[in-house]
Amino acid sequence: MREIYTAGPDISVLPSILPIPDLGDQPVNGFLLRGAEPLLVDTGMPVDREGFIEALWSLIDPSELRWIAVTHDDRDHTGAVAALLDAAPQAKLITNGISLTRLTEEFAIPKERVVTANPGNRFKIADRELSFYRPPTFDSPGTLAVFDHADGTLFSSDSFGTVLQNYAQDISDIPEEEFFAGFDVLNRAIAPWTALVDVHKFQKSVRTLAKLRPARLLSGHGPTVEGERVDSLFRAMARIPELPAWLPGADLDLEAALDAHEASADAAAGTGEAA
Repeated sequence: MREIYTAGPDISVLPSILPIPDLGDQPVNGFLLRGAEPLLVDTGMPVDREGFIEALWSLIDPSELRWIAVTHDDRDHTGAVAALLDAAPQAKLITNGISLTRLTEEFAIPKERVVTANPGNRFKIADRELSFYRPPTFDSPGTLAVFDHADGTLFSSDSFGTVLQNYAQDISDIPEEEFFAGFDVLNRAIAPWTALVDVHKFQKSVRTLAKLRPARLLSGHGPTVEGERVDSLFRAMARIPELPAWLPGADLDLEAALDAHEASADAAAGTGEAA
């Protein structure tokens, strides 16, 4: 885990990184939204479970957490979900039905604690109104992007993420060339099918999100992006299908990278070293 930071009004980022061999570090973020009914978006990696939970409870009492939105079922978004549901008895899980099915292969989640959401759904939770979309790039059919109408924040799941040579909290702290080089890699690697899609249909999905005019874009795998810089990400995403397919000498395997990261942490724990 890295140091908690603020990404906008009442938004705290619980960050970590996943090393990607030969490429750099992929940010891995969870987001806590304070308000009348606090909402957590994604729950970190299994290897960071204890640190993630400790960081979260340093910000909020477990009895106050009301919602946990899981944007999709990959392990780097669901590492602490079961433990958090146990610790926060009033919290309910928001996720897509496909993601829920996959989550229940590993976790026992009571039906009464789940609210399923599909792209196109919109509902209120106290002082916030949320809309759900399918982001342009994704590696799970259950993936949801979440738009918070209260402050104009788009939580884009894996989509719009990047791989960085040097970890940073805000896009303004990264050379533009470095950010977009990692952006092109990650968004093709998680969605190699973009090389096969109808470009116009793909770009329509990008325009759907752009029309929301987000004040900020928070990817599960990227730094904070605000203001006019958000538009540059939409432009970069629109050209992804026009780039060559992501076919390096060895395909970027995020699951394998996560396995290696967890094994390294386990080995360090066994020798008493810090992971």
